[in-house]
Amino acid sequence: MTLQNGTKVKTRAQWEQRRKELKALFDEDVYGKFPAKIPSVSWTTTGTEEMTVAGVPGGVQHLVGHTDNSAYPAITVDIHADLVTPVSAKGKKVPVIIGGGSTRPRPVRPPAAAGQAVHMLSMPENPPDSSELLLKHGWGFVSRTSNEVQADNGAGLTSGIIGLVNKGQPRSPDDWGVLRAWGWGDSRIVDYLLTDPGVDGTKIGVMGHSRGGKAALVAMVDDPRIAIGYISSSGAGGANLYRRNYGEAVSNLAGNSEFHWFAGNFLRYAAVGHTANEMPVDSHEFIALAAPRAVFIGGGAFLEDPKYLPGDAWQDAQGMFMAAAAASPAWEIYGMKGLNSSTFPPMNTFINTGKIAFRQHQYGHTPAPNWPYFIEFADRIFQGK
Repeated sequence: MTLQNGTKVKTRAQWEQRRKELKALFDEDVYGKFPAKIPSVSWTTTGTEEMTVAGVPGGVQHLVGHTDNSAYPAITVDIHADLVTPVSAKGKKVPVIIGGGSTRPRPVRPPAAAGQAVHMLSMPENPPDSSELLLKHGWGFVSRTSNEVQADNGAGLTSGIIGLVNKGQPRSPDDWGVLRAWGWGDSRIVDYLLTDPGVDGTKIGVMGHSRGGKAALVAMVDDPRIAIGYISSSGAGGANLYRRNYGEAVSNLAGNSEFHWFAGNFLRYAAVGHTANEMPVDSHEFIALAAPRAVFIGGGAFLEDPKYLPGDAWQDAQGMFMAAAAASPAWEIYGMKGLNSSTFPPMNTFINTGKIAFRQHQYGHTPAPNWPYFIEFADRIFQGK
C-alpha cells in the first residue's frame, strides 16, 4: 500500500493510483499485456433442453461464441458454453457461477476394494457435486472448456485467441499468456450473461480449480463485472506468494509444461542466478486488485493418513492465507474487512467474516468439500452482509 513515489496509500484516490501501478507491473512481468485490439465475439444459442441433477430440473442453453477471424481466417476460435439455470426459477433473475458445474454425466467413483487405500480418505464415496448444490440453491452455472479459447501448451501459442491476434506469429515477451487468455474467454461469457433476462447481472461469479484457479483470479481482476470468485487450490501464479520458499515455485511455473501460462518476461525470474525476490510484485498485490469485490480462497491437504501427507501441499494453503491477509488493506480503504484474520487456522476452519473468505479442507486436491462453504459465503455477500 505504497505508491512508487514512496507515498503511503491512505485514501481511495491514492489506491486507484496504486492499482494502476500494480496492474502495469503484473501486465509487464507476470501475466502479459492485453493486445491493443482483440476481435469481437458474437453469441448464438444453438439449442435448449432440460437436464436433471439429483432430481433438480435445470434448463440448458447451448451457446457458441464465434470470435471474428475475418482478419486471419486460418485460425478459428469458437467458445462453446452451456448456461444452466433452475427450471423453478423461470421468470426470475438468478446468480450464475461461470465454471460452477458441468452438463456432462457425472463420473461415479466405485467403492474401494477390501484392503485398498481410499484416496479421498473419509470423504463420502460420491458427495453432492457443484451442479447439484447450485441448482438446489436456486442458482445457475456455466459449463465451458477454456482450452477452446487457448490450448494449454506452449505449442498452441501460435493458435487460439493469442495466435489469432498475432496472425499465427510467435508472441512478444510482454504479450499475454494462457491464464489471461482463459480469463478473457470468461469475460466474453459475462458479455452474454448480461444480455440474458434470467441472469442477475450483479451476481455473476467465476470458479476455477488448480490452474483454473489461477485463471479465475486473473479473470476476476481483469473484469470488474465479476462480483465474486471461488479460487480453489490455485498455488503460485494464483493466490500463493511467489516469495514463499515452500510448495510451487517460480521455477515450476517456468517449466516446459507451464511457462505458456505467463508472459515471456516472467521466465527471467527462474533463470540461473535470479529469484522471485527480484519480482516487483507479489500475489497479495494481485488479490488486492479484486477489491472491493468478494473472493473465496480455498485448498485441500490430507489430514488423516500419513501415507498421503502433505497431500495438496504444493498449492501451500498457508502461503495463500498469508497473501489474503496481506491483501486485506485494499478492502479497508473501502471501509470493509478483507480476510479479517491474521492467524493461520486449523484444518477445516471456515473464515467468513469479511470480503475474503478462506478454508482449507482435509481431502486433497479437489474443490468439492469447499463448495457448500463458498455458497454460504456468496449468500452472505449477495445479501449485502
